[in-house]
Amino acid sequence: METITKNDLRIMQDQIISEIGSLLENSIGNSKESEDFGWMRSKAIRNKLNISASTLQNLRITGKIRFKKVLGSYYYNKEDLQHLFDDED
Repeated sequence: METITKNDLRIMQDQIISEIGSLLENSIGNSKESEDFGWMRSKAIRNKLNISASTLQNLRITGKIRFKKVLGSYYYNKEDLQHLFDDED
Protein backbone atom coordinates (compact mmCIF):
# COMPACT_ATOMS: atom_id res chain seq x y z
CA MET A 1 0.00 0.00 0.00
CA GLU A 2 1.32 3.46 -0.91
CA THR A 3 1.07 6.48 1.34
CA ILE A 4 -0.32 9.68 -0.13
CA THR A 5 1.35 12.82 1.14
CA LYS A 6 0.14 16.40 1.22
CA ASN A 7 2.62 17.18 -1.53
CA ASP A 8 1.07 14.47 -3.73
CA LEU A 9 -2.35 16.05 -3.19
CA ARG A 10 -0.99 19.51 -4.08
CA ILE A 11 0.51 18.15 -7.29
CA MET A 12 -2.79 16.50 -8.20
CA GLN A 13 -4.65 19.74 -7.38
CA ASP A 14 -2.33 21.73 -9.66
CA GLN A 15 -2.87 19.22 -12.49
CA ILE A 16 -6.64 19.37 -12.11
CA ILE A 17 -6.67 23.17 -12.07
CA SER A 18 -4.44 23.24 -15.14
CA GLU A 19 -6.70 20.85 -17.02
CA ILE A 20 -9.83 22.81 -16.09
CA GLY A 21 -8.15 26.01 -17.26
CA SER A 22 -7.28 24.52 -20.64
CA LEU A 23 -10.84 23.19 -21.02
CA LEU A 24 -12.23 26.66 -20.31
CA GLU A 25 -9.85 28.27 -22.79
CA ASN A 26 -10.95 25.81 -25.47
CA SER A 27 -14.59 26.44 -24.66
CA ILE A 28 -14.16 30.21 -24.85
CA GLY A 29 -12.27 29.87 -28.11
CA ASN A 30 -15.04 27.77 -29.62
CA SER A 31 -17.73 30.23 -28.58
CA LYS A 32 -15.77 33.12 -30.10
CA GLU A 33 -15.48 31.21 -33.37
CA SER A 34 -19.26 30.78 -33.49
CA GLU A 35 -19.72 34.48 -32.71
CA ASP A 36 -17.47 35.35 -35.64
CA PHE A 37 -19.79 33.28 -37.84
CA GLY A 38 -22.62 35.74 -37.14
CA TRP A 39 -25.05 33.52 -35.25
CA MET A 40 -25.10 32.99 -31.51
CA ARG A 41 -26.93 30.54 -29.27
CA SER A 42 -29.62 31.65 -26.85
CA LYS A 43 -27.50 31.21 -23.75
CA ALA A 44 -24.66 33.33 -25.16
CA ILE A 45 -27.10 36.11 -26.11
CA ARG A 46 -28.79 36.04 -22.70
CA ASN A 47 -25.42 36.22 -20.93
CA LYS A 48 -24.11 39.07 -23.09
CA LEU A 49 -27.26 41.16 -22.84
CA ASN A 50 -28.14 40.10 -19.29
CA ILE A 51 -31.72 39.30 -20.29
CA SER A 52 -34.05 36.47 -19.38
CA ALA A 53 -35.10 33.63 -21.64
CA SER A 54 -38.61 35.08 -21.84
CA THR A 55 -37.30 38.47 -22.98
CA LEU A 56 -35.32 36.79 -25.73
CA GLN A 57 -38.39 34.76 -26.66
CA ASN A 58 -40.48 37.94 -26.88
CA LEU A 59 -37.92 39.51 -29.23
CA ARG A 60 -38.12 36.38 -31.36
CA ILE A 61 -41.92 36.19 -31.39
CA THR A 62 -42.38 39.86 -32.25
CA GLY A 63 -40.00 39.45 -35.18
CA LYS A 64 -37.47 41.99 -33.93
CA ILE A 65 -34.60 39.55 -34.40
CA ARG A 66 -34.01 36.76 -36.87
CA PHE A 67 -33.48 33.26 -35.59
CA LYS A 68 -32.91 29.75 -36.78
CA LYS A 69 -33.86 26.60 -34.94
CA VAL A 70 -31.39 23.78 -35.43
CA LEU A 71 -31.95 20.48 -33.65
CA GLY A 72 -33.95 22.15 -30.88
CA SER A 73 -31.51 25.02 -30.27
CA TYR A 74 -32.23 28.59 -31.27
CA TYR A 75 -29.55 30.67 -32.96
CA TYR A 76 -29.83 34.44 -33.30
CA ASN A 77 -28.23 36.82 -35.77
CA LYS A 78 -25.73 39.21 -34.19
CA GLU A 79 -26.43 41.96 -36.73
CA ASP A 80 -30.12 41.98 -35.80
CA LEU A 81 -29.23 42.45 -32.15
CA GLN A 82 -26.93 45.33 -33.01
CA HIS A 83 -29.62 46.97 -35.19
CA LEU A 84 -32.15 46.49 -32.42
CA PHE A 85 -30.07 48.68 -30.12
CA ASP A 86 -29.13 51.13 -32.89
CA ASP A 87 -32.83 51.77 -33.50
CA GLU A 88 -33.38 52.55 -29.82
CA ASP A 89 -31.23 55.72 -30.04
